[in-house]
Formats: sequence, structure tokens, C-alpha cells
Amino acid sequence: MTVRNIYAAGRMLEVTGVGYAPHGEVRHEGRTVVPGSDPVLQGMLQAGVLCSDASLEEVDGQWRIKGDPTEGALVVAAVKHALKPTEIKLENQRLEELPFSSERKRMTTIHPAPAGGKLAITKGAPEIVLGLCAKIRDNQGTRPLQESDRRTILAVNEGMAKSALRVLAVAVRELSETEHADEETLERDLTFLGFYGMLDPPREEAIEAIRVCREVKIKPVMITGDHVLTAMAVARETGIYREGDLALTGQDLERMTEEDLERIVDKVTVYARVAPLDKLKIVNAWKKRGEIVAMTGDGVNDAPALKQADIGIAMGITGTDVSKEAADMILNDDNFATIVKAIERGRWIYDNIKKYLTFLLRCNITEVIVIGGAVLALGPNYLPLLPAAILFLNLATDGLPALALGIAPPDPDIMKRPPRSPRESIFSRDVLIFVGLAILIESPFFLYIFFHDLGHITQARTEIFFLFIIVELIIALHFRSLRFSVFKLPPHGWLIWAVLSQFVLAFAILLIPSIRESFGVELPAPGTLALILGFGLVISAVMEATKAFLRRRDRRNTEL
Repeated sequence: MTVRNIYAAGRMLEVTGVGYAPHGEVRHEGRTVVPGSDPVLQGMLQAGVLCSDASLEEVDGQWRIKGDPTEGALVVAAVKHALKPTEIKLENQRLEELPFSSERKRMTTIHPAPAGGKLAITKGAPEIVLGLCAKIRDNQGTRPLQESDRRTILAVNEGMAKSALRVLAVAVRELSETEHADEETLERDLTFLGFYGMLDPPREEAIEAIRVCREVKIKPVMITGDHVLTAMAVARETGIYREGDLALTGQDLERMTEEDLERIVDKVTVYARVAPLDKLKIVNAWKKRGEIVAMTGDGVNDAPALKQADIGIAMGITGTDVSKEAADMILNDDNFATIVKAIERGRWIYDNIKKYLTFLLRCNITEVIVIGGAVLALGPNYLPLLPAAILFLNLATDGLPALALGIAPPDPDIMKRPPRSPRESIFSRDVLIFVGLAILIESPFFLYIFFHDLGHITQARTEIFFLFIIVELIIALHFRSLRFSVFKLPPHGWLIWAVLSQFVLAFAILLIPSIRESFGVELPAPGTLALILGFGLVISAVMEATKAFLRRRDRRNTEL
């Protein structure tokens, strides 16, 4: 947050420099304003420092703000004009305070006045503060605030807001020693000093994150306490607001019933000058339409909306403890782009769970049907695989590739898919199709091979054992992605290592006679291996055809 313009005494001033580094100056029409030469500007900068709880500090060569970024920008602007905030605060100790709240949209502090008595300083939303003013201060002194002055000041405010500046008004009032900090009597008949125009340029990663949100059918909505014109300018720059969208203010929301808001909520992308309870109204309107709502917030009053939303997201840096307790997730860096990264990571993890689960289900269902079917048909003396061989398949042949699928890199379209329905089971249609292939293709073929060679039980077990190993490892290679072809998205390194290691391990241990005997198998003949590899190619072709079918179905659904 950086102060870019100051409007004081009827003049628009420019403040140079960026960020929180106190390097820059105040200029008017290209010329430097000499510190101390403009009493209205000097008084306004001092008022900004006193009505602020932030401080500027240098840590390891980097200038940082301790406190609210908006108030920090006021302190930095004062330093650029050669003021010393620490000394100003020590010489003008705060006596009382009316704190800022989202409902009041202003803050007032009281300090000793140089000429005796007390001085109240109010800063806040321009239209709110100006409505409390009866006087204005310029270079000729303090005079009554005329209606023409109000129109001019409001026009300046709108112009600054259209430039995407966050505008903050500052006013003062001289008090007697006996007056107390009472909102109704204190914040009236104020003297208007001017405006701060602050710029908080959107981060490039935030703009990109909003673009990605729209691409994956996530609708970003801005809810802010800023002026509606400022909000629309920033929202337009970031891609949140587009032509045809609606922008509502807190006053608009007050006049609308929940039913009215529910009818148009999908068209509104900007809410400005809203109170925290308005967020709750917005959340409820979206939820009544059956949408999944994520809401961010940092204040105590944001807690109800965070709790009501499907996903409440609190700010880790600026958030209050109450908001963090109410939220489902805490954003440690207060960066919107991190939310999108979290969505991507969540989709990635969910995808890998599906790959892992589908692979294990398909392999194990085939094993259950083949082993259980043979036993039911012929009895326990004709087990297709002995216990040691079954254990080897489950722990080694299935286990290591499944672990590799669990850490597979994300598919390239992971952030191009629309959100899945929360009611969708992890056993989605694609999972059921892949598992169904085990019942329709592998199981009948395995049983046919076993029954065909039943007269030579050891040979039959050998064929079944190696069929399971080779077919399951081929399936694992194809499950690198449940959508993309193995030729477009080849297996990653860990999966290749897992598959190759199991090939080598299976053939290596079977060179040991005692292990072959415990497994109930023999060394496979070349003809057996050729048969198994041929069937493996059939399975590979079926997997690719199934993925092509699923991709076409997804494209049709997206177009609809």
C-alpha cells in the first residue's frame, strides 16, 4: 500500500516512491513541495500519523510496516515529507480513542492541542467523514464548508476512486478540556483537511490466479469496504469485473431482501462499502442456489460468514484469533494466489487417490474372482495360486506400483476441469468403468487359461502367476493418468522404477528352486511368456480405448 496522491487545500499533490521505503517527495505540478511550506499539507500529514497505530521500521535492510498496511502508508508519506512520526507521537500523546469498525467506517483519536485544549482527528471513508464536516481548511485558514465545496470534494473523490485509488478522508475538530470521547457529540462539526489516495497494485500472481479460477469455472467475487468506483477499477484490472456484471454497495444490500439478492447474486462480482454481516447475506444467497462457497475474512465480525461458508478462509498475518477459530483454513501468507495453489494441490492429491484406488481395486477384484471362482468350482485342492504366491502379488507386485501412483505428477489439465460435484463418490463412473474391465476381460481370460491347463496344475499356476504379474504391471503403467494416453503422458520415474524392479524381482527369486516350490510354479516356457505378453498388449489397447472414450465424454459434457 502506497500513498500516490494527496488532496489538500484544493490542490492535487503527487507523492513519489513505491512500497514502504521512505524514499520520495511530495510534488505539485512537477515541482517539489518544500517541507513546512504548506501548513494544510503539514497538518494533514501530522494528523495521519497521530490517527494511526502503525509504525515504520527497518529490518535487515528492508523497510517494513508494523500494523495495518493502510495506516502504514500514511506514516511513510509523512516521512517522505521530512516529518518524524516517532517524535510527533511522543509530543502529542493519545488521550482517548473511538476505534475503527466496519459499521462506523471511521476512527477518531484525541490529542493535546498546541494552543491548549484538545484536538480530535478523524479519518475514514470520504462520504462518511465529509458528512460530519461543517468547515474546510485551506491556505487562507478555516472557513465554513459550502455546498459547492462538497460537490467539488465529492467529484475529486470519485475521480481518485476511478483511478483505482483507495481514498481516505481526514478531518479535525478542536475541543475544550472538558469534552469527552462520545461518538454522538465528538464526531460532528469537523473541519475537512483533505484526502489520501492510496494504491495497492494487484500482484501479478493474483491476476493469474483469478484467470485460472475463471478457467476452471470458479467465480471470484470482490467484497470490500472501499468506494464502489475504486472496487470496480481494481476488479476490472484483476479480471474479476467484466462488462455486464453488477456491482452493489452496502446500502443496496440493505434495501434488498434475501430473495431479491438470491435472484441476481450470480451476476454480481463486486460488493463495495459492505459491513461484515453483509458477507453472511451474500454467503446464504449463494448457498441457496446450491453452490459451494468459499469466503475469506480477517476481522472478528467476519466470523459468522466464515463459519457459514462451506470453506471459511482466515488470514494468517492480519487475521484475528476469532476469525482463525471460525475458519476451516488459514492462509499463512494472506495471498489469494495461494488459495488457487491449494485448489490445485487438492485436485492433484484427489486424482492420485483415485489412481491408487482404481489400480488396487482392479487388480484385487481380478484375483478374488479368479481364485474364488476356481475354488468354488473345483474345491480347495485346485487353488490357482498358493498362499505364498498370493502374498507376493499383494505385497510386491501390487504394493510398490500403487505407492508410485500415489506420488504421480499432476495431469496437465488438472486446473482446466470444472469443479466436481461434492455429491460425487470417489467411485466415479470412470473408476467403475476401469474396475468393470477386470470383470469383463481379465477374469474370464485368466479362468480360461487355468481351466484349459488344469491337467498340469503346476503349469496352470505358472501361467496364472505370470499373467497376474505382467498384466498388473502393464495396468500400473497406464494408470499414470486415468485420462491421458500413456504415449502423451508417459509413466514418471518412480513408476518406471517400481514396475521394472518387480519384473526383475519376480524372475530373479523364481530362479531359486525352494521359492518356486513354495509358490507352486515352475520356470515359464517361451510359449507361455509369448501368450502372456500378447494378452498384455490386448489389455494395453483396451486401456487406451477406454481413456479415449472418457476424453470424448468429458469434452461433450464441457460443451454442454
